[in-house]
Amino acid sequence: MHIHILGICGTFMGSLARLAAEAGFRVTGSDENVYPPMSDQLREAGIELVEGYDPGQLRPAPDLVVVGNALSRGNPAVEYMLDTGLDYTSGPAFLAERLLRGRWVLAAAGTHGKTTTASMLAWILEAAGLTPGFLIGGVPGNFGVSARAGEGPFFVVEADEYDTAFFDKRSKFVHYRPRTAILNNLEFDHADIFPDLEAIQRQFHHLVRTIPGSGRIILPAQEPALEQVLAMGCWSEVERFGSGENLSMEPLSADAGSFRVCEGGRAVARVEWSLTGLHSAHNAMAALLAARHAGVPLAQGAEALADFRGVKRRMELLGEARGLRVYDDFAHHPTAIATTLDGLRRRDAQRRILAVIEPRSNTMRLGAHRARLADSTRAASEVIWYQPAELGWSLDDVVGASPVPATALDTVDAIIERVLAEPGPADVVIMSNGGFNGLHQRLMERLGG
Repeated sequence: MHIHILGICGTFMGSLARLAAEAGFRVTGSDENVYPPMSDQLREAGIELVEGYDPGQLRPAPDLVVVGNALSRGNPAVEYMLDTGLDYTSGPAFLAERLLRGRWVLAAAGTHGKTTTASMLAWILEAAGLTPGFLIGGVPGNFGVSARAGEGPFFVVEADEYDTAFFDKRSKFVHYRPRTAILNNLEFDHADIFPDLEAIQRQFHHLVRTIPGSGRIILPAQEPALEQVLAMGCWSEVERFGSGENLSMEPLSADAGSFRVCEGGRAVARVEWSLTGLHSAHNAMAALLAARHAGVPLAQGAEALADFRGVKRRMELLGEARGLRVYDDFAHHPTAIATTLDGLRRRDAQRRILAVIEPRSNTMRLGAHRARLADSTRAASEVIWYQPAELGWSLDDVVGASPVPATALDTVDAIIERVLAEPGPADVVIMSNGGFNGLHQRLMERLGG
């Protein structure tokens, strides 16, 4: 069967393409920008790529067109597909119908931490010898790829609440029908498609409706937005963790680089690992409990986390030179910015932390979180905000309200000069959900790292 994927170079669609090729489909695809590293990964998998959306790529007609959610009406390939009556579907629907059927799906959902939690869960299952399949919106260090089919019944998926396609405005995760579901947290985000938090909660409840009665929902305690979702109706087992619950986490160090897992007030496992921050420990708790639902004891899962190597672009250490440690982090929401910086501050209360932040996400560009941005950097020593011309609103108020020294600069060159003007020792955390105009690589080159 020949499938052609429109929008193939995105993280989700590129990973889906690799899974489809691995499953024996003939896969081709196109995107507006075909460039490394995704283009190299796809070609290595034997997938033919076309740049652009000329309708000629759909002649002769493939058996099925898989449409990415970045495409919309007016796209030449989309219009040709509709005019000629080609069979088409969305990426999440293809994944569910062609690749997940008959699998035990473990889904990690939530505003923050989906990628890391899903990566932890996949690694725990792998370390237990269960050889899970997975599709994750990042590259787990333990695997080096963002997706694989796996060999057993278990499949871990990062369950994104973003919309499915131009013809299906439900959240992606509605398609996956998990047996084990992690609901990690829930805040307002994706202001380009959701008008308010209530609209996102409705989508989360659509997910809850798909979980079988014998399935399990795992969530942290004291999360009002999630409790409101469950109050709409819940038909599955629910397992909460946190203070006052049967299952809880007890930090053994200020940065949560080690912690106990407690059940019924008794320590049943201990995690010693390289990650930091209470948010990381909470993600780990969710992953441990989800793995236990699949049959992995908590103590065994905790041992596996000692060898967890993190995820690319999630506090990934790029290098160290001239006393500066440079990290790449995906944080693009005030809560994520705050928790990332807090975790780093807990590691070393005295070390200087310089946060360099690009407000790049659609929600950031719309200014939906601007009132919370200044306070989100409280744990930093200094913050540099990137003010691109296309942002559409000024960061002056954010800088003016900052609890720490702050500035806004409008070029990457100016940011690099500012970083280098105050030599280390310091931790430099570059936060962006995009390429930041090559800042990471250019800074490391200047440092000689």
